Amino acid sequence: MKFFIDTADVAEIREAHEMGILDGVTTNPSLVAKTGRKFREILEEIVSIVDGPVSAEVVSTDTAGMLKEARELSQIHKNIVVKIPMTIEGLKALKVCTEENIKTNVTLVFHPNQALLVAKVGATYVSPFVGRLDDISTVGMDLIEQIRTIYDNYDFETQILVASIRNPIHLMESAMLGADVSTIPLSVIKQLAKHPLTDIGLERFLKDWEKVPQ
Repeated sequence: MKFFIDTADVAEIREAHEMGILDGVTTNPSLVAKTGRKFREILEEIVSIVDGPVSAEVVSTDTAGMLKEARELSQIHKNIVVKIPMTIEGLKALKVCTEENIKTNVTLVFHPNQALLVAKVGATYVSPFVGRLDDISTVGMDLIEQIRTIYDNYDFETQILVASIRNPIHLMESAMLGADVSTIPLSVIKQLAKHPLTDIGLERFLKDWEKVPQ
């Protein structure tokens, strides 16, 4: 499974990159707004750090506007993946992007039927949001299992990119269900490496080492 980091904070991207586990980056308008920086400036810096897919989201809600943005974003760098919302207008834009070989990531997907449409139109990635489903008392990981089954039934090439990951359990279950990608906040990436028994064991080893003649 590929690991993407879900952020527009370049310092966080650099830190994750230094761990050697980073395959790509996803951003969205909310994450970009937190930086206070220009969007294109951020994207150009990200692609200079990470040699992998970098999702950049359109903010238009009509097909023509989405396509204009998609074409402009895709020209920034070969690794840019255009994020398109899961709407009727978005599907129309997705169709044209597929025909023009623009890599796409359809976002804000909450139902397997939406994911089925996305795959039929030829998206590069589909982004089901598990955490937001959990927030409304629905088991988000059930959606991943359903999409995996549907895609395997028909050999769709669209990759399942699990989004809205809130904790290490989300990541583990995504891997067990065969998701292609998980996009993860830096805080959760760090949690993946932590275990109390690891800390206890290391502390014990270091104390015992102090007894070894030097």
